[in-house]
Amino acid sequence: MEILKIKGGKPLEGKVKAAGAKNAVTKLLVASLLSDKRCVFYNVPDIAEVEVTVELCREIGSEVQWDRNAGVLEIITKELKSSYVPQRFSGSNRIPILMIGALLGRTDEDIIVPTAGGCKIGKRPVDFHITALEKLGATIEFREMRKEGAYFARAHEGMKGAVITLPFPSVGATENTILAAVRAKGTTVIKNAAIEPEIVDLILFLQKLGVTIGMDVDRTIRIQQTHQFQEIEHVVITDRIEAASLGLAGISTKGRVFVEGAQHAHMITFLNRLREVNAGFEVKKDGIEFFYKGPLKGGIHIETDVHPGFMTDWQQPFVVLLSQAHGASVVHETVYENRFGYTETLRLMGADIEAFTQCLGGKECRFSSQNFQHSIVVKGPTPLQSKDIVIPDLRAGFAYVLAALLAPDVSNISGVHYLDRGYEKLVEKLSSIGAEVTREKTSDSILKPLVKALAG
Repeated sequence: MEILKIKGGKPLEGKVKAAGAKNAVTKLLVASLLSDKRCVFYNVPDIAEVEVTVELCREIGSEVQWDRNAGVLEIITKELKSSYVPQRFSGSNRIPILMIGALLGRTDEDIIVPTAGGCKIGKRPVDFHITALEKLGATIEFREMRKEGAYFARAHEGMKGAVITLPFPSVGATENTILAAVRAKGTTVIKNAAIEPEIVDLILFLQKLGVTIGMDVDRTIRIQQTHQFQEIEHVVITDRIEAASLGLAGISTKGRVFVEGAQHAHMITFLNRLREVNAGFEVKKDGIEFFYKGPLKGGIHIETDVHPGFMTDWQQPFVVLLSQAHGASVVHETVYENRFGYTETLRLMGADIEAFTQCLGGKECRFSSQNFQHSIVVKGPTPLQSKDIVIPDLRAGFAYVLAALLAPDVSNISGVHYLDRGYEKLVEKLSSIGAEVTREKTSDSILKPLVKALAG
């Protein structure tokens, strides 16, 4: 077992570079499967999620060259050698389900992909995906296979453009529908689509590839059938989640951290919330500097939402920041129903956090009256104490890292593989700005008592 050993209690100071966006590059790799042309990506992060996606692409016929140090990846899929994604990829991440949209127009064979995976933060159903793809002419069914299930998809008679209205602006469903629409006859219109920066990055990539695709101001995306593709180069956008996480590390520890590559346009809502709590930031030509400028003020209300709202992946480290702010603040999670499980560990570390099943905020969300604890009240400031910690998912993992950086003694954090999914060279980056953090191998016994307590 590997653990992070963190001794906190000191301000973080310096400059660190945010990597390319996990939630962009993995989808772009899948989108490259639409054509038989070479695609070159720059600013590719060296993270586990990219590794898994590369292996998925290679499994079906992609040729990939990846210079991890330079962050450059070339991929070309001249022909498909298979349309079957093996069961060993079941639960690995959310990418296999997107293979359906990318491959429907490129093969007459049945496409078989395993069930979706990812962090256990609440239901992420694929019914929006399936309904949209079926409107385009696909036939999709779920079958039990061995211990896991798989989705079988086909469009033997080809796909036809359609007008599709998503019940919720789901990022994954929007991406899958866009990919399938590229080879569907005629024009496809997606209404109530997600418009996250990662979606825009996908649209820009596809336009370079040869697709006629555009986005209107009312969450409508239009895609025309494409026959001709071309070789392209594409720079992956910066990871706005990592940029925010590193910035919060500087503010929470009462330090000053410049995050190179942080993009102002992608972080407007996040920066507004920082200003509300009296945290400092300065936007510069090549990034954003985050700093502590005095006592943090609580008494704010945050409601997570789809873009351009406050991102659900920002709330975990922000909750740690609120535990150090004067007053009571409310956080209402409207994207995933089970995303506050991590706060139990923060309470063990000393944070004053209470969870509620009601919608605490300006509006009722789709989880109203469903008995999910999807609102919390955070009171501060409270000193945090070092603990042995088990990470349950990726974003909770960084919240624990941040809490450990605030605690005065040594915390041992296991479940490091979750962090590897989305944070490139985290130990090196934190060390470069003054954190006392090491990654070590250890026996399982050091964390067995906490694992048992959490399981119980």
